[in-house]
Amino acid sequence: MQHPAPHATETTPFPLSARGEAFRARHFPNASAADWGEWRWQLQHRLRSPEDFRRFFQLSPAEAEALERPGRDFPVSLTPYYASLLEAGNPLDPLRRTMLPVPDEFVVSPSEYRDPLAEDAHTPVPGVVHRYPDRALFLMGEQCPVYCRYCTRSRLVGGPAEVPANRSRWQRGLDYIARTPAIRDVLVSGGDPLIYPDAKLDWLLAALHAIPHVEMIRLGTKIPMVLPQRITPALCAVLGRYPPLYLSVHATHPRELTLEVAEACRRLACAGVVMRSQTVLLKGINDDAETIRELMHGLLKVRISPYYLLQGDPIQGSAHFRTPVQAGIDIIRALRGHTSGYAVPHFIVDTPNGGGKISLDPDYVQARDGDDLLITNYEGKGGFRYPDPLS
Repeated sequence: MQHPAPHATETTPFPLSARGEAFRARHFPNASAADWGEWRWQLQHRLRSPEDFRRFFQLSPAEAEALERPGRDFPVSLTPYYASLLEAGNPLDPLRRTMLPVPDEFVVSPSEYRDPLAEDAHTPVPGVVHRYPDRALFLMGEQCPVYCRYCTRSRLVGGPAEVPANRSRWQRGLDYIARTPAIRDVLVSGGDPLIYPDAKLDWLLAALHAIPHVEMIRLGTKIPMVLPQRITPALCAVLGRYPPLYLSVHATHPRELTLEVAEACRRLACAGVVMRSQTVLLKGINDDAETIRELMHGLLKVRISPYYLLQGDPIQGSAHFRTPVQAGIDIIRALRGHTSGYAVPHFIVDTPNGGGKISLDPDYVQARDGDDLLITNYEGKGGFRYPDPLS
């Protein structure tokens, strides 16, 4: 991976990889490199219609059928930047499979849910989910720059409004948090909160930061991976005003870790933003130890600490993405001891119907022998003893 320039200002052109430049020259010849590096230009030129996708990709029959399906509720959207990372002629490309619909997403099994995490049942006021005692989820809006086909909130995101500034709803959420002193940690998500203009983010973060019992604020986002041009010096200045501020960055595959992403993450880190990753385990996309290892190593290189490897939620129409739970446990077993501990995420199952997140790990305890535990090590060698008296 190339390394970005060490400094950036508002007038510094956003770095452009060779792949991005070739894509821009081929598909957007009238756009300058400065246009391409401007995040609003990227949003304005998103791929949304079947015609847009035909222009950039050789669609498979399954993709064409799903894109043209009447009454499809969950929208499709792709920034030109992220489109440049997808393989135009390969419908089995891992990144492409996460973004382009296929008819499988319209097949709903009895074990799938519209709202698998029971967020609606834990919503005391519109836009706030309060499922854990000391944490609250603040849903800022419904829009994302891209729409992952396995999205847990596919029932909510992608509405007709274009980034609404719903401050009255936000204020109701803020009022609820302010009168609930048990809440010390607020995760702002959506939709993607970083799709909002700087002034609106500044307003909301200032209001949250002013609540005395709110000790930390997190932002859940995929924008550094799909729209890195959004990470401007002005945005970083806003985010840097409200420490401690954490970014939960949704990363899927090592091919996302480009020159542009490295620059976006450098800017965020230099602004004092702490970044952690969350990765959804997806069948045939990233469900092997080598892909996850490469992704976690790459994230560490751009200053994102691996945090969650998430079992896919049983949302409606997601069966073709979900792996057996054992696959995630086996990946953790293949990582632990074989790479840096910093590169080993927590494997998490978010239990349906509001049960919350459960961490699952390989079982290294074989048995108990008196006051000793018999333990298998990371290499699979057994018989190691650890003194653990019961009294």
